[in-house]
Amino acid sequence: MKRFFSGIRTWGKDVILKKVLGNSAYLFGSQAIGAVVSILTANFLGVASFGELGVVISFVTNINRLLSFRMSDFVVRYMGGFLAQEKHKEAAAILKVAALTELATSLLAYVVLLALSGWGATHIAKDPTTQRLFIVFGVGILGNVMSETATGALQVMGKFRSQALLNLLQSLMTAGLFFGVFLAQGGVFAVMLVYLAGKLMLGIGPVILALFWLPKSLGKGWWRTPMRGNLPNIKPMIKFAINSNFSGTVTILARDSEVLWVGYFFDTTVAGYFKVALAVINLMVMPITPFISTTFPEMTRYVAMRQWERLKQLLGQVTIISGIWTGSVALGLLLLGRQLLFSPWTLFGRTIFIYKEAYAPAFGVMLVLLIGFGVANIFFWDRSLLLAFGKAELPLKVSFFAMVAKVGLAFLIVPILGYLAEAALFSAYFVFSVGILVVFGLSEIRKQSQLNTSFSQ
Repeated sequence: MKRFFSGIRTWGKDVILKKVLGNSAYLFGSQAIGAVVSILTANFLGVASFGELGVVISFVTNINRLLSFRMSDFVVRYMGGFLAQEKHKEAAAILKVAALTELATSLLAYVVLLALSGWGATHIAKDPTTQRLFIVFGVGILGNVMSETATGALQVMGKFRSQALLNLLQSLMTAGLFFGVFLAQGGVFAVMLVYLAGKLMLGIGPVILALFWLPKSLGKGWWRTPMRGNLPNIKPMIKFAINSNFSGTVTILARDSEVLWVGYFFDTTVAGYFKVALAVINLMVMPITPFISTTFPEMTRYVAMRQWERLKQLLGQVTIISGIWTGSVALGLLLLGRQLLFSPWTLFGRTIFIYKEAYAPAFGVMLVLLIGFGVANIFFWDRSLLLAFGKAELPLKVSFFAMVAKVGLAFLIVPILGYLAEAALFSAYFVFSVGILVVFGLSEIRKQSQLNTSFSQ
């Protein structure tokens, strides 16, 4: 125990940890504003309409992600690795391949959305007249044609302040537009246009930022670097991209489509409960989420340089930080969540709500989800660590079998046991998949450390 606290006292001198924490803090502020806008939107629209909006946004976003090939992961893994080795031509070639691939898949994603919008409106939103909402919000896909590639490049270059500023401006713009819609008493369509404007800004903005910063890292005229001859051993890269995309597809089906699943099994009112529960859980996840993008480049760098002790040290530090935060927030939500979030309370003689009483059933959903999200939040690095080793197939396999079990059981028990059963399956998915990936990742570090020791002897 004494050694543990002694180690913590040295953290203030750890340059990499301070860098990760600082970069994460830059990304946190804009997320807080977004959470406030989500709360205001929920109370303004009401349960059913808020659920309908959630179905539209989730449907469009997931179709886009379904075909995105997770280019940000690809760029961080390979461009980051080449830059760590001072191979600028190879890094530039990787970036060009990623950008062209994402451009093509984004255009395909919008075509797929147009084809599926009617089905989504009828079977998930349960209202065929909402088809236009799907199509209009889908314009955001066209505004995000190279955003993942650009975001990955910004992460590799460590330009988190630029990303944070963009996210902050986007959040402020969204809040301002929402206030205008509130004053005009607009409906779901008007609120959706507000979110669409924010999505377009977050799609185009990273590309502009990346184009500004890239000459400083890759040199002027980097875009003229020929891809032929500068992409050594391309087969592992293709395998990584395909496995990473399939892994993302599995994640979409099992984790990022919860509002869509409950919309399919029940209606937009229940979707509204889940959207609110997920928004509350986001209060716990929010400060840790930026760690994913800020630690991944550092892990990739340590793996490329074979610095295993530094890698283990970084993982231990961020796990302790995320564990303390997650446990504290979870305990607070458990003890005081219902009273603070869903009950009326008096402030300066006025009765106010954070969420209106109509959303109270979301509290039960939130408690069940706390278990799974808590585990995933503490070990947020589980997938990124394996990607840093280039082992995208392991997260794919684990996530796939966990997804099959979750979705299969959902069709069997959710219609009988109700929406809390869906929440329980969601939590179980996290506990199982994250636990397995953590074991695989730590085993890989031990394996590589032993190989280093053998070579040195």
